[in-house]
Amino acid sequence: MTFLIQQTLLYAVPLMIVALAGVFSERSGIINLALEGIMIFGAFIGVLFVYLMQGAEWVLAAKDANSYFTLQMIELAAMLAAALLGAAFSLLLSFASINLRADQTIGGTALNLLAPALVLFLVRIITNQNKLQMVTGDAASWFMVKKSMFGYGRTEKMGFLGSTFVDKTYIATYICILLFVVLSIILYKTRFGLRLRSCGENPQAADSLGINVYRMRYTGTTISGALAGLGGFVYALTTANCTANGDVAGFGFLALAVMIFGNWNPLSIAGASLLFGLFKCIAAGYSSIDINGDGVYMLAEIGVSPHLYRMLPYLITLLVLAFTSKSSRAPKAEGIPYDKSTR
Repeated sequence: MTFLIQQTLLYAVPLMIVALAGVFSERSGIINLALEGIMIFGAFIGVLFVYLMQGAEWVLAAKDANSYFTLQMIELAAMLAAALLGAAFSLLLSFASINLRADQTIGGTALNLLAPALVLFLVRIITNQNKLQMVTGDAASWFMVKKSMFGYGRTEKMGFLGSTFVDKTYIATYICILLFVVLSIILYKTRFGLRLRSCGENPQAADSLGINVYRMRYTGTTISGALAGLGGFVYALTTANCTANGDVAGFGFLALAVMIFGNWNPLSIAGASLLFGLFKCIAAGYSSIDINGDGVYMLAEIGVSPHLYRMLPYLITLLVLAFTSKSSRAPKAEGIPYDKSTR
């Protein structure tokens, strides 16, 4: 059960933070279909940061000395770099949608096509390979939180809570959860959040009250880009062994489905993310999931094709959207370029 919970969180948290990224953009009135592309770019930036830092002697010395604090600071800095460059990358969508009044769906699709091509081009230049990875070691040995950091021996146990939520976890997971809570409160409980949401519902009315619609839409899309870039790196760090190859396994599109399923509401999005994360966990680790702790790996022994398990997250996505999309209520003005002259 500990393994199942840990792996579900690893898959659910990137979905949750990227789905919230979509909420910020669409609540301001901009459809952000580029979440996948921004995730890919953010993953590349974060991995590149780690790759470059591993070339510094003081970083290698910190690793040899088991300086956990230094290594966690590097992880946090990589997250920050991914968020900042993700926000910068999203400005392409903002400029096209707000200043040029281009079709937002086409703009997002263009970024989704640009990001993997750009990342693979840069990876080939940097490494002469199709994958950017850590210079030495792996993500677990560098950044994973382990019980030994708290004085526990190899054979000592931390208890269920410690084993589940502390041992063999990443601090990035909990930072994303904290960000999700704080930003959800900001979006729905502050004056800034009310102004942002008003621009996605009725921008003409918001403008008449002195709210700068263009600025708010730029802000919403930039926050969206930062969260998507962060989510991309967290995905690469926790589930792809800190590698970047121009792919995030469709997590950006899954996050869009989670956002729609959650009806643009943070609590519902959190629940939907856990559901999708569970099925993604089953798809990735069905052969090693011991549900009852009795040593029986039931999912691997019932004779179901492994390809079916791998299809589960996407089949669930289609089914959920088929039954819930009609009842979903999107912001009224999303996707509509704002024109001051219209009323």
